[in-house]
Amino acid sequence: MPHEIMNSYGQPIGVSLPEWTARPYPDGNILQGRYCRLEHIQPQKHADSLYEAYQQTQDGRDWTYLSVGPFNDKASFEHYLQQLALSTDPLHYAVVDQLTGNALGTLALMRIDAANGSIEVGFVIYSSALKHSRIATEAQFLLMEYAFEKLGYRRYEWKCDSLNAPSRSAALRLGFQFEGIFRYSTVYKGRSRDTAWFSIISDEWSNLKQAYVTWLDESNFDEYGRQRIRLSQLTQQEPENS
Repeated sequence: MPHEIMNSYGQPIGVSLPEWTARPYPDGNILQGRYCRLEHIQPQKHADSLYEAYQQTQDGRDWTYLSVGPFNDKASFEHYLQQLALSTDPLHYAVVDQLTGNALGTLALMRIDAANGSIEVGFVIYSSALKHSRIATEAQFLLMEYAFEKLGYRRYEWKCDSLNAPSRSAALRLGFQFEGIFRYSTVYKGRSRDTAWFSIISDEWSNLKQAYVTWLDESNFDEYGRQRIRLSQLTQQEPENS
């Protein structure tokens, strides 16, 4: 990591970035992986398989910590997808299973600060068929790789309701660093939310990328599809309170 520099008054003024320029804006093109691909949301293409995938859950608990949903009928869900398709920030992607061609979840790049090179992954809505799968992890990897390597962003964020324990655990497993709690940061669904902040910075990406590549390799899974080594072991994240 670069060393901070001092000004003529002997004050630390941070890391010099004399050649920094604003980063490109995400374009929504397809991001191709081994197990999945990420496609910009298209209601006509993705609505049927997404709605069916989300309907496999027996109740609305997957939507508790989201500002949207659950959707009780397909018409309202299709209207929601139409809104996603029109949005550029957040920029929403469908997570498409490479084998079946079915969309099994969504996620988005959002709070896009091109001038400062900061971007967030959010609106991560995975169906039961997607959770705890190689596709689920690869989708996150594809977005990170795109943000850091193709677009040249410096900071990649993850934020969630501080009470959303699964999301906080997922952030740590994926290699994010916990930064703290923003108290009373949001009001949604008629209640107050404290927000947990996590991030990955560009200086950390090289090591994290190798962790993802190693974990996603087919050799990391036995004949029954069980992982031989956990991603958390490779990202070597510690508990938030350590």
